Amino acid sequence: MKHLILSISILGLIACGGDTAKADIQLATMQCGMCKQTIESGVAEVDGVVKVEVDTEKKVGHVTYKAGVVDIAAIEKAIAALGYDANDTKADPDAYAALPGCCQIGGMH
Repeated sequence: MKHLILSISILGLIACGGDTAKADIQLATMQCGMCKQTIESGVAEVDGVVKVEVDTEKKVGHVTYKAGVVDIAAIEKAIAALGYDANDTKADPDAYAALPGCCQIGGMH
């Protein structure tokens, strides 16, 4: 009986800790394939992010993340720290200035 209760408790903890959420993040300032690569690799390093795919044509990032570990605001801040706008979170000006010329849109807006 103890093993059954222990097993149920462990399964409950795994189920609660494994909840994932999905979000689309508008990436209005991304310009090219290099931007896509920078954003995908940078966001993938954020603790709790499970998957990230950037659509360069639609300028949107599709992110799957563990809701109990990270939230969308933290993911937006990580993208801003890379030099890109993420939804309403503006890019860090210094990070933007350090982007290659193909990734800039002629200055901050």
